[in-house]
Amino acid sequence: MGLRLAVLVNPTSGSGRGARQGARTVDLLRRRGHLVRTVSAPDRVGAGLRAAEVVADGVDALVVVGGDGTVGLGVGAVAGTAVPLGVVAAGSGNDVARSLGLPRHDPVRAVRHLESAFAAGGRLVDAMTVAAADGSGERWCMGVVSAGVDAAVNARANASSWPRGRARYVRALAAELPGFRPYGYRLRLDDGTWEPPATLVAVANTTSIGGGMRIAPDACADDGLLDVVVAGPLSRTALLRIFPSVYRGAHVHHPVCEVRRSRTVLLEPAPSEGLRHPPTAFADGEPVGQVPLLVRVRPGALTLLA
Repeated sequence: MGLRLAVLVNPTSGSGRGARQGARTVDLLRRRGHLVRTVSAPDRVGAGLRAAEVVADGVDALVVVGGDGTVGLGVGAVAGTAVPLGVVAAGSGNDVARSLGLPRHDPVRAVRHLESAFAAGGRLVDAMTVAAADGSGERWCMGVVSAGVDAAVNARANASSWPRGRARYVRALAAELPGFRPYGYRLRLDDGTWEPPATLVAVANTTSIGGGMRIAPDACADDGLLDVVVAGPLSRTALLRIFPSVYRGAHVHHPVCEVRRSRTVLLEPAPSEGLRHPPTAFADGEPVGQVPLLVRVRPGALTLLA
């Protein structure tokens, strides 16, 4: 018996691959006997609201086709409901899909995976919310909140369409290095306050960013905790030297790197002499604003078709 599915497509994901893979996904689902309702809107906010409306109308699952930012929209639409989320990864990074073992850039495999996962009941996983310090303006995300040089590199990478994949992030890092100085932070965690001068700051529910950089190699999406990864002050030379190890997750063993776990994280600026104000933070590859920001884990917030 076919499923009633809503499909949200980000046509700009992966330099247009999202639109092509979205059309193919819809066609595959319909040919396999499912009743498909497509969700579209002229902008990100509208797409998220429209997806939530369709979910409230009654569907068996919401399927998102795109990258990590599109996954975040899907999480916001289904979190707290009984409707599961399916992911057809078609973005540039696809780090949520990579972290959770989902097919990437393969709609045929992804559709088969969705069907078998639905039949098995899916997987209950955590999500995150990011908000202003007072809790206002809350938005959902799934993977990693980046707030140090990782965020600055993300901003540069987003502004460029070349090259594709992880090479874009390497190029963005090279462009960021000449004027780089560490940032001043105050991090309020469950067990106290931490004021590290920082090069890299990541609050992670899943393991990777930037198309495979294992920023939080031990993060787990169903443990009810966030991994807070901080690399202390690094020179430009040291940053360039440590950067390749992030792809293996080996940076967490460097003496300047520390990982803590917390259910909530309040990120605040603490600039001082020689330290810069933190850059615009990113969540799932999308800008979420300047600190202070409050990040919370939402245990078991959604059922993922995985």
